[in-house]
Amino acid sequence: MPSLKTLRTRINSVKSTQKITSAMKMVAAAKLRRAQAQAEASRPYAKRMGEMMAALAAGAADNPSAPALLVGNGRSNTHLLVAITADRGLAGAFNANIGKAVRTQALALEAEGKTVKIFALGRKGNDYFKREMAGKIIGTKNFVGKKTVEFADAEAIANQLVTLFREQKFDVCTLVFNRFHSVMLQRVTETPLIPAAAPAANDDQPAVDYEIEPDDGTLLDRLLPRNLAVQIYAALLENAAGFYASQMTAMDSATRNAGEMIKKLSLNYNRARQANITKELIEIISGAEAV
Repeated sequence: MPSLKTLRTRINSVKSTQKITSAMKMVAAAKLRRAQAQAEASRPYAKRMGEMMAALAAGAADNPSAPALLVGNGRSNTHLLVAITADRGLAGAFNANIGKAVRTQALALEAEGKTVKIFALGRKGNDYFKREMAGKIIGTKNFVGKKTVEFADAEAIANQLVTLFREQKFDVCTLVFNRFHSVMLQRVTETPLIPAAAPAANDDQPAVDYEIEPDDGTLLDRLLPRNLAVQIYAALLENAAGFYASQMTAMDSATRNAGEMIKKLSLNYNRARQANITKELIEIISGAEAV
C-alpha cells in the first residue's frame, strides 16, 4: 500500500486537476451560448442560399455554358475534402470523429479509382492529416489566437478553393464538419460545395423559376464564390458551437471522475492512517506488557 505522504500528494494533485477541469467547463459553457447563437443565426441564410444554388444547378444541368462552379466541370476524378476541426483539444472525440469520417470517405473514393485531396481547416485536423494522410494535403488553415471566426476568413478560404478549382487541382469538393444539434450531440455532416448539391425532392413546393438581372453570367460570377463563403462560414460557426459543447461535456465528465478518484484515494488514505495508528497502539501495548 502507498505511504500516507504519497496518498496525500496524489489527492492534492487530483484536487488541482479538478479545479482546472471545473473552470474549463464554466468557460466552455459561457462561450457555447455565444457560439450557439451565432450558428443558429447563420442557418436560415445559409440554407436558403444553398437551396437557391441547388435550384439553379438543376435548371442549368443541360446548359453547356453554365458556370463550372455551379454544375461542375463534367469530371469526377479528383475529390477535395475540406475537413473542419478545432484548433484545440480536450473535447472528447470531437476532432477524432472528423478525422475518422474523412479517412473512411477517402478510402471509399480511392476504392472507386478516385484521387483524394485534403484541405484541413483547424490545427487538430492539420496535425491528424499530416500524420495519417500527409501526401494528400493541398491546403491548411487554422485560427489560433482568434477569439471568433469572421466572415472574411471564410471568404479567403472560398477564394483559395475557387483558385484551386480553376487551376484544375480538383473536380468535386465536399465540406466535412460537425453540425451542432445539442450539448450532447454533434453530428458529422458532409455538404457538397462544387458542384452544387441536387435540390431536395418536395412535391408540395413548386419549382422556382428565377429571373436574373442584369444577366445570369454577371450575377453568378459574384454569387457563386459568395455562396462558397457562406456555406464555409456557416460550417465554421456550427463547428465552433459543437466544439464548446463537446468540451463542456468532456470537462464535466472529467470533473466528476476526479471527484470519484478523490473519494477513493481519501478512503485508502484513511485506511492506511488507521492501520498505522493500530500498529503503533499494538507496539505501545506490547512494550508495556513486556515491562
